[in-house]
Amino acid sequence: METDMEHEDRQVIIAVGREYGSGGHEIAKMIAERMNLPFYDRNLLSEVAREKGIDVSAIEKYDESPRHAFVSQTVRGYSNANMEFDYIRAMASRGDSFVIVGRCADAILAGNKGLITIFVTADDDRKIERISRILNVSEAEAARMIRAKNKKRKSYHNYYSDGKWGDSRYYDLLINSSRLGLEKTADVIEAYIKARTGQS
Repeated sequence: METDMEHEDRQVIIAVGREYGSGGHEIAKMIAERMNLPFYDRNLLSEVAREKGIDVSAIEKYDESPRHAFVSQTVRGYSNANMEFDYIRAMASRGDSFVIVGRCADAILAGNKGLITIFVTADDDRKIERISRILNVSEAEAARMIRAKNKKRKSYHNYYSDGKWGDSRYYDLLINSSRLGLEKTADVIEAYIKARTGQS
């Protein structure tokens, strides 16, 4: 008997969490391109703003921010805390398949049969080297940025989720991109997704 996992046409939602500097964003984009799936990251804000008829700049500053930043913040009557979540839930309810980075998608779509959750980590020295090189900042500044960004992401995620950000128990797959590099890490994740969904 064919199971849901063996049905190639079923909905697939790949939610990717990542440490800052791990290359998780780039890996997620590779997966989306390889599997011909829509890709959402900060660009989701533009979709939300278009749907609500508001200026995207009004909500960009609250993107993936801890809960206290949302208190009493509304745009034309819409709560900044929930606009993205509602949009993501609507896409899932329509049966859309997609890859999404961050946005607490692993938590807000929990229970969806098509959901596959991934978390990408990396060694501290690799994260520092990567951010220092890409942004042309000192290693000390890169380390400071990494600590600040990850603290913000952790606070944001843990407020909305019972599962803890980066805790392997709450993800289908947690992988260290330092071991294989971005391309080969994407290979491993792609193979896992295909195994889960019964694709050849």
